[in-house]
Amino acid sequence: MSKIDTCDIYCFDADKVEQITEELNNEDLLGVSQLFKALADEKRAKVAYALCLEEELCVCDIATIIGATVATASHHLRTLHKRGLVKYRKEGKLAFYSLDDDHVKQLILIALEHHQEMI
Repeated sequence: MSKIDTCDIYCFDADKVEQITEELNNEDLLGVSQLFKALADEKRAKVAYALCLEEELCVCDIATIIGATVATASHHLRTLHKRGLVKYRKEGKLAFYSLDDDHVKQLILIALEHHQEMI
């Protein structure tokens, strides 16, 4: 770090810090960090993006798209499901996955747009 991107002295606004600290102790932030943690894996990010492009895909479709075995795809889908990012339905012997709601799609598309602006 260079000197220009840090404070030259240590001094903070106690009122602002106290207010923000109280907000940071909110349990909802743990859920947010877990959501982003689930998407931090490249394969899971690909799964989520694929589900942005196609409303519903079966596990076999997803495995083929991400270049993984059905078992590996299922593992990633379980992780995304536990975090509330995807939902599934069974149709006979097939399991179909879709994004849990439009908020998930918006998060992924906004993140992709932000990344593309940076390059």
